[in-house]
Amino acid sequence: MNQTTFESLPIPEIVLKGIRDADFKYCTSIQEKTLPISLSGKDIAGQAQTGTGKTAAFLITLFTRLLTNPKPKPKKAWVAPRALVIAPTRELARQIEIDARLIGGHCELKIMCIYGGMDYEKQRNQHKGGTDVLIVTPGRIIDYYKQKLFSLKELEVLVIDEADRMFDMGFIMDLRYLFKNCSSYDKRQSMLFSATLSHKVMELAYEHMNNPIKIMVEPGKAVVDEIKQVLYHVGLHEKFNLLLGLLKKESGEKVLIFCNTKMWAEQLELLLKHNDYVASLISGDLHQKKRISVLEDFKTGRLNILIATDVASRGIHVDNITHVINYDVPQDPEDYVHRIGRTARAGAKGTAITLCCENYAIHLERVEQYLKNKIPVEWAEEELFLPAKEGAPRLKRRYSAKTKASNKTEKPKKMQNNRKTSNQKRRPHSRKIS
Repeated sequence: MNQTTFESLPIPEIVLKGIRDADFKYCTSIQEKTLPISLSGKDIAGQAQTGTGKTAAFLITLFTRLLTNPKPKPKKAWVAPRALVIAPTRELARQIEIDARLIGGHCELKIMCIYGGMDYEKQRNQHKGGTDVLIVTPGRIIDYYKQKLFSLKELEVLVIDEADRMFDMGFIMDLRYLFKNCSSYDKRQSMLFSATLSHKVMELAYEHMNNPIKIMVEPGKAVVDEIKQVLYHVGLHEKFNLLLGLLKKESGEKVLIFCNTKMWAEQLELLLKHNDYVASLISGDLHQKKRISVLEDFKTGRLNILIATDVASRGIHVDNITHVINYDVPQDPEDYVHRIGRTARAGAKGTAITLCCENYAIHLERVEQYLKNKIPVEWAEEELFLPAKEGAPRLKRRYSAKTKASNKTEKPKKMQNNRKTSNQKRRPHSRKIS
C-alpha cells in the first residue's frame, strides 16, 4: 500500500468526508497514479488488476467534477443526467451504486442505478424525476433512451468500467450506440477502466475519448502479490473428498467456489449441503431478487460458501472473501484471473486454490502461459481426503415445457429407429464399472 493520502490531493472537503466514512486513508497504486491526472479534468484509460481500487478512483473524480462545475439549469423538455457510469453486469452496477452512496454521501447529488431483472415500470417512473449520477447496464438504459425518457447530450462525466468484459459479453455495439448519442467527447470528461487494456479496448478509447492518458499499474502482473496461489492435482473421483478436507483445513470465513458448468455447480451445492455446509448457488437464470438476497447473505456472513459459474459471477464484488476455490480449471485463462481477483481486494490477503482433474487438465498450460508463471503445486496427504456422508442426493434436472414437448415427439421416432427385428441377435451389454 502506498503512502499517498487522499487529504494531500485536490479533493473537495465534502468528498473527503465520504472517503473518511469509507475508512480510506491511503491511495492504492491505481489511485495514486490516476487521481492527480483525472482531478485536473483529463481523460483516463486505466488498467490495473481486479480489486485494486479502480471504482473509488473514478467515483472521487466524478463527484469532484460535478461539485466543481455549477449545475446547469434544468430543461423542461428533457431529463438529463450529469454523469453516466456503465458496467457490464447487474452485480457490478449495484456495487458501484453502494460505493457511490458511501463516498458521495455528503454531496447532495441524486444517484440512481438502472439494470435488468427489476421492476420495469418502477425504475422507469423513478427516473422521470431526474438524476445527477446514473449507474447502468447497457441493455435497459438503451431501452429507456429509445423511449426518449431522458437525454445524454448534457453529460459532464462518462465512465466505462470493466471495458474488457463489455467485449467478452457482446456489449460493444450497445456501447457504440451510447457513445454516439452522448455529449461530444470534448464537452465531457471520460474515464475507461479495465483489468486489461487490449488493442480493441484502446481502439474504443481513442475513437470516443479526448486524447486519453493511458495508465497501467504493473502490466506484467496479471495477479496481485497478496493472493497466495496453490494447485492440487487430483482424480475426478476423489475431487469432492479433497474439497471437504480443504474446507476443514483452511477454515475460510467467506469461500467462493467456481465450477465450469452449471450442472456441476448445482451438484456441488447439493453435496455441500448434504455434508452440513451452509452453501448456495448463484446462476445466470436465478431471479434478480433472489440473486440480490443470496449475495447479501454472503456479504453479511449468513452464508459462508458461494458457488458460481463464470457467467453468473461477473460483477461479484464482496469484501473479505478469504478463499477462492477453482473446483475446475477454467477454460479461458482470463477467467482464472477474474476468478481469483475476487479475493485479496484493496490490499487484503487471500488464498486461491485450484483443483486440477483429468477433465480440465488440458487448460492448465494456457492458464500458466497467460500468468507467465507456474502455479505452485502442493501434494495432498492422505488425511486431507475426507469421506463424504452417505446417501447424497442426486441432481434432478429441470426441463422447460418446450424441452418436454420436444422429448415427447422425438421419443417414438428414436425407438422406431433402434427397434430390433426378431431375426437379429442381441449383443450382450458391457457394463462400465467406475
